[in-house]
Amino acid sequence: MRYWLFKSEPSTWGWDDQQAKGDAGEEWDGVRNYQARNFMREMTVGDRGFFYHSQKEKAVVGIVEVIAEAHPDSTTDDPRWECVDIKALEGVKTPVTLDMIKQDERLADMVLVKNSRLSVQPVSESEWQIICELAGVSA
Repeated sequence: MRYWLFKSEPSTWGWDDQQAKGDAGEEWDGVRNYQARNFMREMTVGDRGFFYHSQKEKAVVGIVEVIAEAHPDSTTDDPRWECVDIKALEGVKTPVTLDMIKQDERLADMVLVKNSRLSVQPVSESEWQIICELAGVSA
């Protein structure tokens, strides 16, 4: 299993929207960055991810699971763009903010710290465990 981080603007698609989709989940569509798309191509069913609210909140607010591997993005006819489907697993007890992540020396090499604009990004197993600990959820 691999770990990821999915960033979304809560005013466009927030954690509550993701949870409302239940076990059916939702396409992680609309990604128009080649690096983010390539990361989605690496994902397999069962991989886990952090659901991250960008903009004002800038915090990990939930845990998701990949339920469908990369396939054509239904929001475009351009064959270059693909997406995965994810479903919500659980909300975090304590949102983990970007400031908290940046202040934790153990997370200094995290992609979120080095390239905070990338909408889909990998998370190492140790980073996953640290953030789950900070969030009050089991890794």
